[in-house]
Amino acid sequence: MHISKMTLVNYRNFSNTTLKFQRGVNTIIGENGAGKSNILRAIRLLLDDTMVRAAYRLEESDFCRSLGEWRGHWIIISVEFEEISADEAVQALFLHGTAALEGGPLAKATYNLIFRPKKEIRLKLAALDVFDDEELTRIRNAITIDDYETVFTGRSGADFSDPSVYQSIVGDFDTCIFSAETEFPEIGAKVPGFLSVTKEVSLTFIQALRDVVAEFHNNRTNPLFTLLKSKSGEIDPVSMLPITEMVRNLNASIEGLEDVQSVRNHIRETIKDAAGETYSPASLSIKSDLPDEAEKLFQSLRLFVGETDDGYEGGIHELSLGGANLIYLTLKLLEFKYQREKLAIANFLLIEEPEAHIHTHIQKTLFDRISYSDAQIIYTTHSAHISEVSNVSNVNILGRQGSYCEAYQPATGLEPSEVRSIQRYLDAVRSNLLFAKSVLLVEGDAEEILIPVLVKKLLGLSVDELGISVINIRSTGFKNVAVLFHDLRIRKRCAIVTDLDTTFFDVTPQPTDLEFLASKKRKAIGSQKAGAERKVGLDAFVAGNPWISVYYAPHTFEVDLVSAGNEEAFVRAVSKIYKAPHTINEAVEALRSGQPHLVGFRALLMAEHEGKGWFAIMLAEELDHQVAIPPYILQAIHFAHGHISPLLLTRILHYRVARQIHADPSGQPRLALLGGQVERFQRGEIDLMFLKAAVALALPGDAINSFMAGIA
Repeated sequence: MHISKMTLVNYRNFSNTTLKFQRGVNTIIGENGAGKSNILRAIRLLLDDTMVRAAYRLEESDFCRSLGEWRGHWIIISVEFEEISADEAVQALFLHGTAALEGGPLAKATYNLIFRPKKEIRLKLAALDVFDDEELTRIRNAITIDDYETVFTGRSGADFSDPSVYQSIVGDFDTCIFSAETEFPEIGAKVPGFLSVTKEVSLTFIQALRDVVAEFHNNRTNPLFTLLKSKSGEIDPVSMLPITEMVRNLNASIEGLEDVQSVRNHIRETIKDAAGETYSPASLSIKSDLPDEAEKLFQSLRLFVGETDDGYEGGIHELSLGGANLIYLTLKLLEFKYQREKLAIANFLLIEEPEAHIHTHIQKTLFDRISYSDAQIIYTTHSAHISEVSNVSNVNILGRQGSYCEAYQPATGLEPSEVRSIQRYLDAVRSNLLFAKSVLLVEGDAEEILIPVLVKKLLGLSVDELGISVINIRSTGFKNVAVLFHDLRIRKRCAIVTDLDTTFFDVTPQPTDLEFLASKKRKAIGSQKAGAERKVGLDAFVAGNPWISVYYAPHTFEVDLVSAGNEEAFVRAVSKIYKAPHTINEAVEALRSGQPHLVGFRALLMAEHEGKGWFAIMLAEELDHQVAIPPYILQAIHFAHGHISPLLLTRILHYRVARQIHADPSGQPRLALLGGQVERFQRGEIDLMFLKAAVALALPGDAINSFMAGIA
């Protein structure tokens, strides 16, 4: 039996989302704050026997913030199980002790936690007249968390992920329409306490590795002590009697040592001399504190580990952070193995962000090997190295949509061949697209290196701060990766940046052409034809998909970058590429010629001479804050990022003002006025159009104006 689906409604940072799981190992990927821990907690509220009390004590903070007013709404955590055993006892658990359903044993079953207002509140809401907002407000204002109840249900037929189903059950708070029914068969039958699923499954939770040494020092959380108790069961006092008697004798021997008794007597005498007989303690002893109780003896056991070959074994506190975490993780995995031996109807292992302080090779090896045929494993991570060894069909990706988060399944609706291609592609470098808020797919090394530099120079912010991952496809096979971004899969923005390779010089063959030039012309004609065909294919591919857009360089990246107004940056790089004075002079003359074909030719020759990646690194050192970003790249950045908030735009403009003052201190009075307008914009006193005009007036010809033009 395994979890195949989980739906969360109004729980913490999830408004309404569904996660899908497979047998075996499953991965939940997401940035910090995306809700990975909340998902594991939701599973535990349903299936962890140690969380039963917490399941009946949900708080106001457990309601999704996007609700605004939580009072009256329901929290629903629903899981669906598949491959349920035909064993009569297991079937009875999901049939709740009733007779078997017609049609044979259940293959699927649901189990739900529903946190809802108590019946008297539901009755008050049901009695409301349509659009009686005043009475609705009065009822809701009087509701406290104590007016809520937790019920567990099964055999539900409701699709809780459908907002209309939720509204039909819970009610419409906008129109004040609530069903006269207070119990709904579609939410399932209440599960009796004696049939609780938590008592029949085995669940081990390995929390995020933060302070492992403290965990070992805490007897309640010490994984070694837990293992010893789990393996031994209840400690037999009879079998431990000889050991405890030995400890008592040892304590007595230590206490009876002549030096111990001498020090004891000296302490007593000194106290009496200092405080007198009246105020001195009635008695005083020095005793050995070795525990003589069986359980405390187990608690005194400590693990010693050697990390090197010198034979030394040290305590957990002496290990490296990674070593301590690896030992802790290993003990928890062993605890899980012991749990599985108890023959539960299903085994679940939840692992929270296991990558902390563990070397990347160990991460990949460890989680490539964690697999149990009779258990389902679900772990959360923001490690690209762990996601690399994750099966893309078994991945849930969390993404933010304003005030709430959603879960995406990247393999939904794809053919097996497409899934296999993506799986092979997602190596440790490119798998970061699964974590990105938005993605910029580029052809090669030059774009991967220079686009982040261009953005940083222009805006004063890195692409990481903007939430954009620049992913180098190293080819023009964008479709193989971009297929992930779709309403059915990952609902995040993906901008494709590619070259049209349109010729920028006369490619008409001439009888007088030398072979070098003739070959250049043939290659240019072929590239132009391929670029045109690529555009037709990509335009058709993205048609109707709001998550993907394509942006074309008219020629090639280097040609369009230099032609955008960056000739002098290329000139400054010339001496790094060439050493011969006459070649340097030729290159500079071509770059400053103002003739597009000569400028473009020289830019490409420099890139090809050094190698496009290495040339990009050299050129990056020559770019400054007045870099001109080609329009198609600016458009791609605007699409990938989406809405530019007033706060973000304020940061960008403050950076531009500071850079301009540094470059020309005489303009400080004028720029101070612009700074004031920026502050007014942030406070909402002027609109974007007024701000654009103020920027254009204060910074005429500044590179930021092109960026501002693209902000809507």
